[in-house]
Amino acid sequence: MPLVPISHGRGAWLFDADGNRYLDGISSWWVNLFGHANPRINAALKDQLDKLEHVMLAGFTHEPVIRLSEQLSEKTGHALGHCFFASDGASAVEIALKMSFHSWSNLGLGDKREFVCLKGSYHGETIGALAVTDVALFRDAYGPLIGSAHVVMSPDARQAIDGETAQDVARRAIAEVEKLFEQRSTKIAAMIVEPLVQCATGFAMHDPLYLQLLRALCDKYQVHLIADEIAVGCGRTGTFFACEQAAIWPDFMCLSKGISGGYLPLSLVMTTDKVYQAFYHQDVKRGFLHSHSYTGNPLACRAALATLEIFEQDNVLENNVERAAKITAALAPLALHAKVKNFRQRGMIWAFDAVDVSAGFSSRFFKAALTQELLLRPIGNTVYLMPPYILNDEECALLGQRTLSVFEQVAAA
Repeated sequence: MPLVPISHGRGAWLFDADGNRYLDGISSWWVNLFGHANPRINAALKDQLDKLEHVMLAGFTHEPVIRLSEQLSEKTGHALGHCFFASDGASAVEIALKMSFHSWSNLGLGDKREFVCLKGSYHGETIGALAVTDVALFRDAYGPLIGSAHVVMSPDARQAIDGETAQDVARRAIAEVEKLFEQRSTKIAAMIVEPLVQCATGFAMHDPLYLQLLRALCDKYQVHLIADEIAVGCGRTGTFFACEQAAIWPDFMCLSKGISGGYLPLSLVMTTDKVYQAFYHQDVKRGFLHSHSYTGNPLACRAALATLEIFEQDNVLENNVERAAKITAALAPLALHAKVKNFRQRGMIWAFDAVDVSAGFSSRFFKAALTQELLLRPIGNTVYLMPPYILNDEECALLGQRTLSVFEQVAAA
């Protein structure tokens, strides 16, 4: 189908050049937390533009990057007290992988150079990130360039067999990790996971118990834990960081997408003082060797600070509990639909799997949704919703009603 020429956005709505509007039910690929053209983020950027648009972060620093680092560290109770900045999610994953290996090497454990990821995992499409991405569509074309990783069972709760709970699935999955660690821990640098929800491969949701057990295993076998919170952080799962629901902190946390409110490319890796100290040395070869021209861009950091301010001033996490309940109620008929399986929700994420539908379901759904003023883009036969955190009651109801209408239309074809 032809590209949709968007002219402007206001709140949760996008408008095309012909005057049609679309409720942005996926936050424009999970980034736009507080609506398009948000007045407070706009004002912050306009103010920053008159002060400093950019300066290299090599030998220099500036107020927005300092304030953002401090505020994010405070949100972890200073468990993750150091931030390394980049521009996009895949870059953050690259940084975490490199930093893990390099820190072990600096500690005299240079054999720890292997990585572990979950079956069906997605962590980006740069060469390093593809090494821990288990999606053939993205990997196969670049196979000769990509390193290998250990792939272990996903704790996806949909895998429960008769009588099993989500926690039982988590325990089965963690047993496979422990077996691998027993055999290869002296060679493994880190394991990377998306906490609570594996988004890009069908919104596989798992119990927080998995993260608790994995944290304990990583401690026991001296393996770093990398939490990829690029999609699931910034309040998306109900807490600001998804890891909070398991009461654990990783060794590295990757953030991007919503951290700038959907305004500008920004990513960062948070890590511990222990990792930081492994690089703190007069020998430049022991320093962490990674750089981006736009690292810590002041405009992007200022957008992120405005985003964090909205979280605090508007009691976003608390209000999202009520908003999520209204959206869940509006989607209730879908949960009971004969052609729907595994209706699931975590925070401000909803997903369900279409069954007994004809080929091309995803593209047909996307096109049909546009005709009913919705931007929804299924992954395969999984329909998901990740709307911005500003929907009013009318918009919550509309999102549920029209999603049902589109699904019935497409499922019947």
